[in-house]
Amino acid sequence: MKLDTPAKAAFDTFGGRFLLVGYLPTYAGVLSILILFWAGAPGKLNFSQAWHTAVQLGLGELLLVVLAVMLTAAVLQPLHLRMIRVLEGDWPTWAGWLARLCTRRQRRCHARLARAAMAPPNGATDTDIQRAGQAGALLVARFPPSRLRPTALGNALAAMEARAGAEYGWDATVAWPRLYPVLGPQARTLVDDRRNTLDLTARLTVTATVLAVVTAGLLAQSRWWVLLALAPLALAVLAYRSAVQAAIAYGETVGAAFDLHRFDLLEHLHLPLPADQAAEQAANEKLCLMWRQGAPTNLVYRHQPINESG
Repeated sequence: MKLDTPAKAAFDTFGGRFLLVGYLPTYAGVLSILILFWAGAPGKLNFSQAWHTAVQLGLGELLLVVLAVMLTAAVLQPLHLRMIRVLEGDWPTWAGWLARLCTRRQRRCHARLARAAMAPPNGATDTDIQRAGQAGALLVARFPPSRLRPTALGNALAAMEARAGAEYGWDATVAWPRLYPVLGPQARTLVDDRRNTLDLTARLTVTATVLAVVTAGLLAQSRWWVLLALAPLALAVLAYRSAVQAAIAYGETVGAAFDLHRFDLLEHLHLPLPADQAAEQAANEKLCLMWRQGAPTNLVYRHQPINESG
């Protein structure tokens, strides 16, 4: 059956994206904890007993587990943005000492990349020049031009917010929610795929970290079995590094969207296209100031048919 537009949007939101970003990580975490309980935690573990319990589950019990996981994922979904903020380094004031410590580490990483990105001396080989160029590109993608955040993910996302569309006068924080709806289908698909990857790896980081803590607590009295907590901890580290790379890729896509579709936004706003980059920067800065702070702006409209082909 062919879905109409509202039904398809609902399916993409609550079927595809929710299943990938919300349900699967929650399901993996809940199932891991259930296996530990079925194996006898806290106490002596017997994974044969856990397997026996799992295969003996009836259809009603399986449906109950699936429903419980689905409800848990749905309850956690509104907290997803807050999870991202925590991974970015948005921590409470009592954790200020940790934020300062982590920020110093990010400054050292920034300094190493900045040194590697310096122009090679005369007589440098092509390999040296290529390495410096790669370091420079990574420096721009991973770090904002000012005020470093405590975490690598926070700096990668801040770099995107600071640089996407900036050369055209756009403030990505206020312009992106307005640009995204006018993207063509190909651009939007690419943006959505990379955003889903970012959200999935971020959710896996949080889920695996919580699972590591819970596993350590359940197995604290199980001698060497407590080392099982290292498995979700290793997964959390791997997922976090993947989230940083996903944030860099997402930032590249958002920047490309500004490059290719910024004039589409002006057409949808019924504003005239600028004659040159200087005029574009001035006009876009006024628009962003109006959206961000409500500053009065005298807009001159140009009502023409909008090309919806994308």
